[in-house]
Amino acid sequence: MTQTTKALLIGATALTAIASSAYAEGELNLYSSRHYDTDERLYSDFTDMTGITINRIEGNADELIARMEAEGANSPADILLTVDTSRLERAKEAGVLQSIDSAVLETRIPEALQDDDNQWFGFSQRARIIFYDKADVTDPPMSYVDLADPAYEGMVCHRSSTNVYSQTLVSAIIENYGTEAATSWAEGFVNNFARDPQGGDTDQLRGLVSGECDISISNTYYFARALRKDVDGLNAEALDNIGWVFPAQNAEGAHMNLSGGGVAANAPNRDNAIAFLEYLASDQAQEYFSAGNDEYPAVAGVGLSPSVAALGLFRPDAVDLSEVAKNVPEAQAIFNQVGWE
Repeated sequence: MTQTTKALLIGATALTAIASSAYAEGELNLYSSRHYDTDERLYSDFTDMTGITINRIEGNADELIARMEAEGANSPADILLTVDTSRLERAKEAGVLQSIDSAVLETRIPEALQDDDNQWFGFSQRARIIFYDKADVTDPPMSYVDLADPAYEGMVCHRSSTNVYSQTLVSAIIENYGTEAATSWAEGFVNNFARDPQGGDTDQLRGLVSGECDISISNTYYFARALRKDVDGLNAEALDNIGWVFPAQNAEGAHMNLSGGGVAANAPNRDNAIAFLEYLASDQAQEYFSAGNDEYPAVAGVGLSPSVAALGLFRPDAVDLSEVAKNVPEAQAIFNQVGWE
């Protein structure tokens, strides 16, 4: 039996199991830092399928992790959902997640997108890629390494060093090239900043439209969302003037940011929590991550929404994201050393 066939069979079995009478009652307490209205469909479909009521507490990831720590054994949390590998690893280190045994998750979620101890799993991805003003840039950087080239001095916009996307990007460069090379790269990158780091990813794209910068870095789903619906400052004319590059296609591949979750250490509804994670790995839920929020599914072979597919094919960085997350303290030291605010 091929791995693909095996994964499909396990996925079908999972949906059958989730809908079975074993999970036809009860509740699930979800702590989530995902702030997307489109996730409502994920929750309502799971409830319709299982009869399990989802109670949600939403907030900042660090605050939710701190809350789970403070609640200890009395925590009502069953699931923590959050964005970025560094936060998932932070939750693991804080002791607020537990290892689980699930053949569904083990088979369907790629090994590089899950914790070595099965404490967290990735369910959707975003590629962090290079965008540029096509009118002003005829020779855009083709890799993350190129972004430090003096040829791009005063042209690049990026987020602050306190943002997790900045932290995991540099952490991935450390993992792929080593600390010394990452430090040298960061020095050159900072020298090429067009303005002080500021704003979110959409602001980096708006910087191209306003002319504040000629090159920026953003996660793909911010741009794909603007292709799908109206986003302030990113109308159709503006988007036509923006080009993009999936970096390092002849090297490590495009850096990926992960959204995922795990079962809380003291989950009072543990079986329901595992069932919910298995549901998130189903084709139905995976397709909705793309259709509803312009993300890339974690499970191979799941179809992409038109807005995401419009960006084209690319090769992602296959680095183990759990190892990348461990480099965040080193990345922070580099930020301090090179003056990346």
